Amino acid sequence: MKKLVWGLVIFVLLFVVLLYISVSSTNKEMGTCELVGVTDISGIDFSEHDSVRLTASNLYEGNAIKKLMQGEHYRKAWATPISVPIVFLDTLYGGMEIIKEGGGKQTHSLKLESQKGIAYSLRGIHKDPKALVPDVARILGLENIVVDGISAQHPYGALLAASLADRVGVLHTAPKVLFVPEQPFLEEHNAKFGNRLFLLEYETESKKNWTGFKKVLEIMDTKDLQQLKMKYGDQVTIDRHALVRARLFDLLIGDWDRHAKQWGWVVQKQDDNSYKAIPLPGDRDNAFFNVDGVIPSILANKKVLPELQGFDTEIGFMPGLVMPFDVYFLKMVPKELFLEEARYIQEKLSDKAIQEALEAWPKEIYKLDGPDIETKLRARRDALQFYAKEFWSALNERSLLTEPLKGSEDEKLTTGMLACFECAGSGGKLE
Repeated sequence: MKKLVWGLVIFVLLFVVLLYISVSSTNKEMGTCELVGVTDISGIDFSEHDSVRLTASNLYEGNAIKKLMQGEHYRKAWATPISVPIVFLDTLYGGMEIIKEGGGKQTHSLKLESQKGIAYSLRGIHKDPKALVPDVARILGLENIVVDGISAQHPYGALLAASLADRVGVLHTAPKVLFVPEQPFLEEHNAKFGNRLFLLEYETESKKNWTGFKKVLEIMDTKDLQQLKMKYGDQVTIDRHALVRARLFDLLIGDWDRHAKQWGWVVQKQDDNSYKAIPLPGDRDNAFFNVDGVIPSILANKKVLPELQGFDTEIGFMPGLVMPFDVYFLKMVPKELFLEEARYIQEKLSDKAIQEALEAWPKEIYKLDGPDIETKLRARRDALQFYAKEFWSALNERSLLTEPLKGSEDEKLTTGMLACFECAGSGGKLE
């Protein structure tokens, strides 16, 4: 018994020592892109260049102990140089107007509008996770666990997600990787947004239609769709096929974090004066999420964070991937529709289609991660009908909602409107 106790003590001490060696490799909490071969960026006139060669961030470089404890992740992709076009916002698409700063807890973003009234978002590829670091982690000196966790996100995952989405008919925000140098147009925003690497993409909210759909009333967020539903009742419906396909696509690419604020809705006015809302997925930060290493594997355990699941050849715990969003919009959808959309994706996403989609990545990035991701995509595609059944079963074990969706906390919703989208009665009057 004493040997067992001493063995346990030694194991815990070894774990703690390795943990602190791992997290002590850097005290930085945020990294930015780094230009290759440039020591003084202030001396460059970017207007004389079309592109730059840079790395997304060198913050996530690590030794063997760090990779053991915190995972290999996509460290090499973050640190691999690629060529990126340079843009000046005062001339981009005829000239942009800055609407406001935006972003979530870890992403810096600027809301922009073109001369044609099209809404865009400039989203930082590098992340600022300081707001996500709990006080206890700072007290214990373990904040690097959260900071380094960004390396599990692929810096260019959104490009591949969009390329794959095109091949299966799922809407996306058409992201492009750009370098934005400091420029007079940015004014007070230069400190946060100048000399940085960004994704430029369409916004998931826009008064002006940028999609290929006709008769679009507006591209709105979920809370505005709820208000429309309460006003017009049964005249407002969602495109069930499109949403099921989009959620199965999420499973395919391992995008585990899909809450209501990450969706827009392309609302069409029909000839009979009804409205159909077509789902528009946004924010692909967690597509192809890579979970390995001792600490991430502990956190990703279904007893700890069941929703935190890595992109592997198999899906480990389906109930963890069913979001309140799914209960709200899809609980009334029959299993046959899930299977129909799974078969559609399997048919459209051939091996050749996957290979062609991967061409969206720079060659340097494909060489690093392409073959592995291609193998996993094929495996998940082949099992998609099975996953569709699992997802539907897990979804139907959930009760209707009693709390509002993320982003709708301040909305005055009827009891039915709170529970699910199709639970609201005709007319949508407040109860």
